[in-house]
Amino acid sequence: MDISVKFLGGAGSVTGSKYLIDTGDFEFLVDCGLFQGRRELRERNWDKFPMPLDQMEAIILTHAHLDHVGYLPRLVKQGFTGPIYCTEATAELAKILLLDSGKLQEEEAEYARKKGYSRHDDPQPLYSMEDAEKVFPQFVPCDFEIPIEINPNIHATFYHAGHILGASIVKIVIQGDQQKKRLVFSGDLGRYHDPILFPPTRIPKADILWIESTYGNRVSKKIKPEDELRDAILDTFDRGGLVIIPSFAIGRTQLIMYYIFQLMEKGKIPKVPVFADSPMGINATELYMKFKTDHRLSAVLEEDEAHPFDFPQLKYYKNQEESKSLNEFRGNAIIISASGMATGGRVLHHLYHHLPNERNGIIFVGFQAEGTRGRRIVEGEKFVTIYGQQVAANAKVYQVESLSAHADQEELMEWAEGFCEKPKMTFVIHGEEESSEELALKLKTELGWNTIIPNYLESVMLFEGI
Repeated sequence: MDISVKFLGGAGSVTGSKYLIDTGDFEFLVDCGLFQGRRELRERNWDKFPMPLDQMEAIILTHAHLDHVGYLPRLVKQGFTGPIYCTEATAELAKILLLDSGKLQEEEAEYARKKGYSRHDDPQPLYSMEDAEKVFPQFVPCDFEIPIEINPNIHATFYHAGHILGASIVKIVIQGDQQKKRLVFSGDLGRYHDPILFPPTRIPKADILWIESTYGNRVSKKIKPEDELRDAILDTFDRGGLVIIPSFAIGRTQLIMYYIFQLMEKGKIPKVPVFADSPMGINATELYMKFKTDHRLSAVLEEDEAHPFDFPQLKYYKNQEESKSLNEFRGNAIIISASGMATGGRVLHHLYHHLPNERNGIIFVGFQAEGTRGRRIVEGEKFVTIYGQQVAANAKVYQVESLSAHADQEELMEWAEGFCEKPKMTFVIHGEEESSEELALKLKTELGWNTIIPNYLESVMLFEGI
């Protein structure tokens, strides 16, 4: 048996993660992400999949973020009919995420058609809500740490990755004619001291390793995340301003609510209105109540008293009328709204109305990919395009990197040091060029690993005749 991999995404960028494993008579995909950020990346989403889909047998997902699951409706629409294996929480979160993604793409296509700012005469969504729903019957929910059979010679096991609810490190064991080989995919690794999620599980052995490098060249500040968040909020309130936090609906929104609740309870920030303006974020929060064994908050959420997802100042806004009522809001309050990189969603109309006001504060709490609106705002551009119009970026911008859900360089190295033996090959993936290069060099010089930074669409032979 020969085993190879083709890098269909997540190589040379932090988006579009897709890794096609070919064992000769069985082909499967690990992750199925959407490309985001620069136009040349986004345009890849429209390309035809580079293999006949009736030859692909299965998909395995690490977690439910768009850059790992967002291409599923497109793939199913093109003819993929096989099973999609993932943890139970990932399946439920992916359903919420994909429906929201389909809805946003329909709305954006319609808005572009109406306003005439698209390059196309009749702009179409990449996929619709109906396309998203067609994916759901193919999900196969799996438990953590219990091997599942993908086919008689291939078994997969999911381990806690600590990135978002349900996120996993995936170990795939392939039994050849003569040998057994272990492929390990880190997925996106979380923080070791996250107050909500379990830390990434250490895996002792891997023949081939895929390790993410989103923050491969960054070491987080030693300041506590809640202190950094507090300082940004108080600084904005001192100006009489409104705080807007663009936040990923899954994972980051819940962490932000946790810290804001803690800061208010300890008297470190005033008890002002907190608006969670993200239907998807609200639905995702409810899943924390359902999957209590997947995180650390079980005891807290069972108490009758106020808790991070239900306290007096917190108001959940589901419909557009409620959301639009915040357009004219002035004064001290906090709005948490998706998307985290300001690429779409309700946060755009909050930025449209509040970004020009120099009293306001925009707090970015996660990685901002190259080419995204969030990245341009963080880098200090004076005007950004929202809804086809130039909007002045006068509000003060804060970036609280310690609130990122991604492991930094030190944490990535700590996880890597958990392996008892050197992998035969380590692919450094899911990072921008500088980030991947620095992590690859560090793994090579400090651990003596054979590191490879793959290119988009590159194919690599992993094993011959096992």
